[in-house]
Amino acid sequence: MGTEQQPVTALTDDLLVLGLDVGGTTMKGEVTDAAGTVLAAGVVATPQGEAAFETMGALGDQLLAELTDDQRDRVARAAVLLPGIVDPVRSIAVFSSNVGWRDVHIGDRFTRRWGMPVLIEHDVAVAGWAEWRFGAGRGHDDVCVVILGTGISGTLSVGGRLMRSAYGQTGEYGHIPVRHADGLRCPCGNIGCVETVASGASIARAYAKRTGRETASAADVFAILDTDSDAKAVVDEAISALADGLLGLIHAACPELIILGGGLAGAGPALTEPLHHTIAERLRVVPAPRVVLGEFGARAGVMGAALFARQGGLI
Repeated sequence: MGTEQQPVTALTDDLLVLGLDVGGTTMKGEVTDAAGTVLAAGVVATPQGEAAFETMGALGDQLLAELTDDQRDRVARAAVLLPGIVDPVRSIAVFSSNVGWRDVHIGDRFTRRWGMPVLIEHDVAVAGWAEWRFGAGRGHDDVCVVILGTGISGTLSVGGRLMRSAYGQTGEYGHIPVRHADGLRCPCGNIGCVETVASGASIARAYAKRTGRETASAADVFAILDTDSDAKAVVDEAISALADGLLGLIHAACPELIILGGGLAGAGPALTEPLHHTIAERLRVVPAPRVVLGEFGARAGVMGAALFARQGGLI
């Protein structure tokens, strides 16, 4: 079959959806109604390699089994969001370096297993679309969503349309080189990519290198900004690198809003305010976009999966 990605219509409010958001460390799943009420939820570790797909199926089985008979009969569609490179038209998980799969043909395996249509999509594409259409960006046509976590990526909406490449990718903002001369080598092979300075892991690593004191996460570095000059220096450099990476996109597309999501967005105003200030300082011929936090936070993926399943497409 493998026809899950054909255009479909939005579901009526009486029907339920199943959404799975697959990450490099864990996968989350929920069954929700039209109001977003969670009727069943689960989180499991993501195995390495193709074994992850059996775990996805088992998580869906578990959530559906928790429902009453009436609820189960009303689950009309599912969505599975995958990391890495995804071909939703041919239903193929092309590549994920974090999880370790390549060219896995999904086809109708979940459709047959769960007995309903199942949409397959890229996790960041759906999370960014959800924040734009239903979250912090609703009502705006020109929006850049930046997902900040272990890596950095996002989406761009221009003129009310979500921009996608011919093979479905969105924005690999984290791999824009911004520190050519003295930067660190990125796992992608380039020198000085945004991710080597501004990702959560990079901030924690830079603070440990600067001070000799290990820290568990970037959140710990942000927590001591007001009292630790080394923490401030590390965060200032991360914000500078992120601003440099976004400047070309801002000049090209003139977004009204930059929405920050992902784990690092938990820093709140300590991130949004200096990032806006830094961007505004460097712009001369285009207006500075507002920088705001996403409304869905760390749940953008799983909430996006539900909204995607309900709408039937990234509309």
